[in-house]
Amino acid sequence: MAREKPEAAAEAEATPELSYRDQLDFLNPIAQPLASRKLTRKLLKCIRKATKHKQVRRGVKEVQKFINKGEKGITVLAGDTLPIDVYCHIPIMCEDRSLPYAYVPSKTDLGAAAGSKRPTCVILIKPHEEYQETYDECLEEVSALPLPL
Repeated sequence: MAREKPEAAAEAEATPELSYRDQLDFLNPIAQPLASRKLTRKLLKCIRKATKHKQVRRGVKEVQKFINKGEKGITVLAGDTLPIDVYCHIPIMCEDRSLPYAYVPSKTDLGAAAGSKRPTCVILIKPHEEYQETYDECLEEVSALPLPL
């Protein structure tokens, strides 16, 4: 006996995805430095590769714990997370430890790239030899982004 999907889930699947420009309307005021459309695609691709090799930390508590332990990587934050208080301390932690970080417009896309159905507001990508070239490209571009004042 197969279960039918609830109507809300079916409607959610039927709604079209928002474009990069549309997602920018939902950004928080603290979402700086924001990744460009091209860099966002590269970061999400890198997250997908890292997820295959189990080199991703996701969620505020887990990312915070591993940043405190001194783990290195690129921190990717979602720019549409509310309330801001949930994760506003993460960029400061990254700056203190010289970790590169960038915001992408959508927490839904971030969660999907990590292989989850749930939206995710913070992900830490760890380096790995299997996707080192993609990681290095992302690291270079994220490091070049201007930090907020």
